[in-house]
Amino acid sequence: MSVQVGQEAPDFELQNQFGTPVRLSSFRGEKNVVLVFFPKAFTATCTGELCAIRDESSVFENDDTVVFGISCDTTATLKVFAEQEHYEFALLSDFWPHGAVSQAYGVFFDKGGFPLRGTFIIDKSGVVRWSVVNSPADARRTSDYREALAAL
Repeated sequence: MSVQVGQEAPDFELQNQFGTPVRLSSFRGEKNVVLVFFPKAFTATCTGELCAIRDESSVFENDDTVVFGISCDTTATLKVFAEQEHYEFALLSDFWPHGAVSQAYGVFFDKGGFPLRGTFIIDKSGVVRWSVVNSPADARRTSDYREALAAL
């Protein structure tokens, strides 16, 4: 079962595509956080979803909000993926222990060994205020993210 709206978001620390550690709780009191779990780098639907976020970066990366893409890909894979697609936001590697953060959020897909398409919007106090979890085949809409962020 995935993390529910109204719950405190499970804290974690993962490395971004440059190998720099990123801790969720370090944004408390500072920024809203959008966590975008995605199955695999370089796949069509994942690339499309993340490119939509890239193309609306002012909504997701500003004084009030930061976005993180999270997958079980290695940091090296995520670095090449981010460079190729010109992502300015951080991609976090949930590679080892394999899928631990995805599991903590209830979006790890055991049969595939990767996360489902789960998005969690966490407010500045560290509470999940909006979420959606889709199957690997079902893309999410960034317009839903915009609406949820506007409501914070």
